[in-house]
Amino acid sequence: MYVTARGANIIHSNKKGWHTEAMENAVKKENVLKNRNFMLVFLGALVSEMGSTLYSFAVSFYILEVSGNNAFLQGLYLAVCGVTFVLVTPFGGVLSDRLNKVRIMYICDYVKGACIIAATLLMTVYSSAGAHIAILFVIGFSNNVIGGFFSPASGALLPSIVDENQLQQANSYFSLKSSFISILGIVAAGILYAALPVNTLFLVVGICFILSGVSEIFIRITHIPSTEKISVKLIFKDMGDGFVYVKNQKALLILTLSILFLNCFLSPVGANFMPYFLITDLASAPSYLFDGILTPELWSSVLNVLFSITSIAASVILSAKAQEEKCGKKVAWRIGLIAVIMIVLTAAYNIFVQIRHEVNPFLITFAITWMLLGIIIMFINIPINTAMMKMVDKDKLGKVTSILTTLSQGLSPLALLLAGTVLQQWGSSALLTVCAAGFAVTALIMLCNKHVKEF
Repeated sequence: MYVTARGANIIHSNKKGWHTEAMENAVKKENVLKNRNFMLVFLGALVSEMGSTLYSFAVSFYILEVSGNNAFLQGLYLAVCGVTFVLVTPFGGVLSDRLNKVRIMYICDYVKGACIIAATLLMTVYSSAGAHIAILFVIGFSNNVIGGFFSPASGALLPSIVDENQLQQANSYFSLKSSFISILGIVAAGILYAALPVNTLFLVVGICFILSGVSEIFIRITHIPSTEKISVKLIFKDMGDGFVYVKNQKALLILTLSILFLNCFLSPVGANFMPYFLITDLASAPSYLFDGILTPELWSSVLNVLFSITSIAASVILSAKAQEEKCGKKVAWRIGLIAVIMIVLTAAYNIFVQIRHEVNPFLITFAITWMLLGIIIMFINIPINTAMMKMVDKDKLGKVTSILTTLSQGLSPLALLLAGTVLQQWGSSALLTVCAAGFAVTALIMLCNKHVKEF
């Protein structure tokens, strides 16, 4: 579900495929962070994710703020962004296998930074709420087109710069980095959103992407140009080959479809329910925990920080833990545990908020369940990413990664749009009930499938 990566120097060949001199040297070192190219990737991603965190936080609350708390409009924005990313990613995957991955990455970061800075200028010139919403929709679309090319390139590069036995450690460090950014970025976003005009915050985000591109430009890899001329026909042929490859990997396909439904029912909880609950139930309550210190927006920061702290703990554990040969069955049970947690969360909302009209007990319950999810998701995400990188041939990794991303996120845009509609028409209780039921069905299907234990 989360992957980022980079490359190296002299190419050699072995039975596993292509790898690099830097990879061989990395085996002799105690820690993958001593790999120069890996560190450049890591630092570039650190800055880029800081920008993404600031931007995502600001947009979610800003659309609700200027639209009069219109949950459907917020859901529509998330859906447009998600659909764009899912549709473009397979094309990005094909190109990442044939073009220089590093070049794709830093060009994408430069263009994304320039687009956000241009949007900042437009929002300064045109001050109406309608104009700002239109600009955000356009930028959301363009940024996810760019992300569709960036994501497969970054995801396919990691196995080329670290040894196979260090993949879990490398993935754990990237998850650790993402969790750290979630803490720092969310706290900063809550403070900056309250203190600065939104266009100033977007300017900071644009600069972050530019700086990320500067870091990536120093990465050194050996790129072997494709002997075939890239054409529309070739792109669709490669995409077809990628789908056939995934289709033939039954265990990988089953787990990917399971992650599809996991994302489908988890994304609305964080992207739709959380800001809506904070803006409506929490903000309208006579009082709530630490209301003299924390605004509803800052409570969003606190909840995400708690999630990130437990994610960091899980990532640290997995970075030191030996890689498992098989993880499918354990992943299925962990999704089942998420179903139990979501059922508890749904019951807590109905009892405390809907019946008793008490936000504090639910707020505490939400914080605890959100922390537990931070642990479990890392114990699902990291083993699956590691196993996938080990299973897939390196010359197909770009297109296969993009197809898996498309499959695993295919329902999320629709889920976010429908979640906005459900919130607008029937409220939070209905949304949580649907999500809890979805997790339970997904876990049951996985546990009953014979191919899961093969992964």
